[in-house]
Amino acid sequence: WNTPKYKEKMGNMSKVISQIGTEATPDGLAILGVCEIENKSVLEDLVKTDSLKDRNYQIVHYDSPDHRGIDVGLLYNPKYFKLESSRAIRVSNPGDPDWTTRDELLVSGSLDGERMHFMVCHWPSRRGGEKKSRPKRVLAAMTAKKVIDSIQAAEPGAKIIVMGDMNDDPLSPSLKEGLKCERKLKDLEENELYNPMEDLHRQGVGTHFWRDNPNVFDMVIVSEGLVTKKNDFSEYKFYKAKVFSKNYLKQQTGNWQGYPFRTYVGSTYQGGYSDHFPVYMFAVKEQK
Repeated sequence: WNTPKYKEKMGNMSKVISQIGTEATPDGLAILGVCEIENKSVLEDLVKTDSLKDRNYQIVHYDSPDHRGIDVGLLYNPKYFKLESSRAIRVSNPGDPDWTTRDELLVSGSLDGERMHFMVCHWPSRRGGEKKSRPKRVLAAMTAKKVIDSIQAAEPGAKIIVMGDMNDDPLSPSLKEGLKCERKLKDLEENELYNPMEDLHRQGVGTHFWRDNPNVFDMVIVSEGLVTKKNDFSEYKFYKAKVFSKNYLKQQTGNWQGYPFRTYVGSTYQGGYSDHFPVYMFAVKEQK
């Protein structure tokens, strides 16, 4: 990295973020979860870019113990969200006290007058192989589930959104057994979680690609409290989840045409955006 590359990366990121969700409101994203953040200062630079500075995004960030020094974080627009509390949740392995990974970030507050909770996750990678590394992601999922269970016990019907790079697909044990996510709204029971990304995955949509396989590693998952089965939108309810994959985010030529246009490929600088497509969701309520 050097200054020109850093500035180009900032410009690329702010361009994408400024465009997500603008089909709903010119203000775009009210809440944004971010992964692979080196430190708080990069977020401070990001929110000051020309594309984003008018939104006045505020930052929630904690340094985590990940051995690569990367963290998760959350940006919020104070026009819509009032922060009440936040905390970093350590993911630890009782069998290996020296093992570290990213913390999970819990942020609670009021979105347009309604209490909501947001969890930002970046679960352990598949380094060493999917099967060998699987228990670490299941552990991260179970850590998140304990927090979610405690919120729901204290607040029946709590509105919770889990987001991030899970390094697993919606059908993986971490999502199905760890978080206990359901695919269909009709199967959803009290205090369960609904994963709208599963249908996208079954349709062959991808947010990340490995050896010609489309993966949906990037997700937004919502609690039962945010789901309506009766078409009742008197309060905020989940409406739709989407993958933001504009053409300029894709490799245009070569063997990887249509894949995410990356910043680096190995040690070669490409000047692209990311090796993942971002995902986002809409929550809607009836306008009185």
